Amino acid sequence: MSKRDEILSKLDVIPSLPSVVMEIYRQVQNPDVDFGKLSEMINYEPGLAANVLKLANSAYFGFRKQVDDVRIAVARLGTKRIAELVMTVALSPMMEKGVKGYDLPPGKLWEHSVTTAVGAEKLAEVLEVPRPDYTFTAGILHDVGKIVLGNFVGVDVEEIVNYAYEKQVPFNVAERELLGIDHAEAGGLLLRNWGIPEHLVEVVMGHHEPEKYNGDNVVLSLVHIADTISLISGFGIGLDGLFYKPNSDVLKKYRLTSRMVERVASYMVEKLEELKKAMFS
Repeated sequence: MSKRDEILSKLDVIPSLPSVVMEIYRQVQNPDVDFGKLSEMINYEPGLAANVLKLANSAYFGFRKQVDDVRIAVARLGTKRIAELVMTVALSPMMEKGVKGYDLPPGKLWEHSVTTAVGAEKLAEVLEVPRPDYTFTAGILHDVGKIVLGNFVGVDVEEIVNYAYEKQVPFNVAERELLGIDHAEAGGLLLRNWGIPEHLVEVVMGHHEPEKYNGDNVVLSLVHIADTISLISGFGIGLDGLFYKPNSDVLKKYRLTSRMVERVASYMVEKLEELKKAMFS
């Protein structure tokens, strides 16, 4: 069995997100979703409901009046934000674990994922481009493939690092050459297994190489840039972070300036601290 086939065989072993989370995410894609039904689904999972209320009352959203009812939280935040909260809460236990193969201590993958998510949204504002509803979720999910590839990278880490240095290529290219698959593709295939919508799969698969995908995919470009800003800001650098550079065509297209990068990086720090206090304090 090739290394690629061995890795692909592990996709079915990784537990998918809880069925209620997947159903909530599907429901919110419907513009006519019933708020009452959505609230009931969240309440079916007491832990999920408690965390949604905790986040809804945090400084991250800044409501002056405390919310003690999931239905009120859904009405105030709207279905888009509720979907983001549910996905963040559901993924946190998985993302909080360390990923030894990438030299990521516990919590660092989560920090990188969150800062990429909030950074992608802020970038849309700074660049004055449309921000599709799934921008935050795409940012949260973009590096999920590292959970799949972690052990395999750990076994061949020296060879992968040496290849990246000698060939002067990004780390994911070295992964692909030596393992037959990189973490971006592995993440996309995992999400496809879970039944995650294809537009999110595309962003995850292309977040290091947007030129290989739809050049007009705004979310892919936003996540690609935000991922880079998060890494250069020190979030989740790990073993591979310094091997990545932003795509020059994407930078040119959006005319990103150093001042814009500073604004986004500062926003990442602010929002990360608010989310950490809300979720872990």
